[in-house]
Amino acid sequence: MILVGRFQSPFVRRAAVTLKHYGLNFEHKALSSMTDKDAVKTFNPLGRVPAFVTDEGDTIVDSAVILDHLDELAGPSKSLTPPKGKERRKVLHAVAVAVGACEKAVGGLYEKNRRPAEKVHQPWLDQLDGQAKDGLDALEAMNPSPFLCGSKLTQADVTAVCVFDFMRGQLPHLAPAGRYPKLEALSKRCNEMPAFAETVPKG
Repeated sequence: MILVGRFQSPFVRRAAVTLKHYGLNFEHKALSSMTDKDAVKTFNPLGRVPAFVTDEGDTIVDSAVILDHLDELAGPSKSLTPPKGKERRKVLHAVAVAVGACEKAVGGLYEKNRRPAEKVHQPWLDQLDGQAKDGLDALEAMNPSPFLCGSKLTQADVTAVCVFDFMRGQLPHLAPAGRYPKLEALSKRCNEMPAFAETVPKG
């Protein structure tokens, strides 16, 4: 199995954390969609990461689809996403909130860093930042104790921590120290686990 993308991306990192949590061996190709476009396109015609190659040689793109495949490999008893019912809906809801917050944060990052300063539309940037903060507020309100959806680690925690760590590192104005004490505690708790510790972005 091959995972394509750098751990600086929370979407790549959540796939890597899941692989390591399940004890699945994989090759990591730390390619950037910005600086390694041609190489990334050999795995994903859209030039996006993550991309994933199965043991059978099939390529999967989009982190949600990759996670679905990994859950299938792990089986229902080990899956980080419950197989059915209210528990499944609760986890998927938290995942969707975290992913949505991250997409808005990344949109704001692109608006600010990829446009000439005179072309940045501040009201749009403010809206994106506001939506990202709203997402973090919602995750904080889920009151992880010890985890977002109860006593066990789920994909909700994997995704939320990867997103929260990304924002703290790349967009600290969205997650200043002390604003989200429960998410900070969750991040600390999870990052002590090998699957998280081994995927902390470097550089």
